[in-house]
Amino acid sequence: MSRTSPLPLAIVTGGARGIGRGIADRLARDGFEVIVLDRDGASARKAAEEIAAGGGVARAVALDLLDSAGIAAFVEAERPVAALVNNAGIFDERAFFDLTIEDFRRMYDVNLIALFALSQAVARRMAPGAKIVNIASRAFLGARNHAHYVASKAAVVGLTRAMAMELASRGILVNAIAPGLIDTPLLQALSPERMAAQLALQPTGKAGRPADIANAVSFLAAPEMDFITGQVLLVDGGKSLGGGMGI
Repeated sequence: MSRTSPLPLAIVTGGARGIGRGIADRLARDGFEVIVLDRDGASARKAAEEIAAGGGVARAVALDLLDSAGIAAFVEAERPVAALVNNAGIFDERAFFDLTIEDFRRMYDVNLIALFALSQAVARRMAPGAKIVNIASRAFLGARNHAHYVASKAAVVGLTRAMAMELASRGILVNAIAPGLIDTPLLQALSPERMAAQLALQPTGKAGRPADIANAVSFLAAPEMDFITGQVLLVDGGKSLGGGMGI
C-alpha cells in the first residue's frame, strides 16, 4: 500500500508479537493501514505479511525507539498518523534491594522516554481527531519485585494525562490502557504453580487475551470517539479491585 492510501494510518509499536500483534490485527480489521513497528524487523515483516494475507493493509518498519534520529526520519517520511499506539516496552523482575540505577534508567528509557519521543514527533503532524493510546500496566498501582517497572508505568499514566491536557487544543485525544494478567509468552513461561497463584488472584479466575487489550484500543482509537481523553482504562479482569500485587 502506498503512502497515498485513503485509509487512516495507524502505528503500533512493538507490534510484531503478543499484545502489540493483537492490536495491529484489530486495527487492520477496523480499516486502518497499520504500520507494524518493531526492533525485530523480520518478525515485523512476518506480522505485516500475515495481516495482509488476512485481508488487512499493513507494512513493517524496523526501528529502535531509542534512536532519536531514526524516529525523526521515520515520522518525516510518513503521512500524518490517525492513531498511534505506544505498546513497546520492557519488563523484568527484580527485588527492590537488587535494583541498580542502571536498571531504572533502562526501564525509563524504553518504557517512558522512547514513548514520549515518538509521541511528540508524531503529534506535531497529527490532524484534529487523531488519537494516541499508551499501553501502561495495572502494575502502576503497585507490585512486588518490580519497583522499576511499576515506576515507569506510573510515569506513563502521568504523561498520558499531561499529554491529554496539552494536545486537546489540537483536537488530539490521549488515553492509556492498563492491562492486567494477559496470556502472552511472558505468562506462558511461568511455572504451573506460579500460574495457579496468579490466577487465584483474578476475580474472573482467568487471564486475559491480547484481543481483550486490542478491543479496548479499538474503542479508544475509533474515529467516532471524540469525547474521552486523559483516562486510564484498566483491562485486568477485576484484579485492580483488590487482592495481592503480583505481576
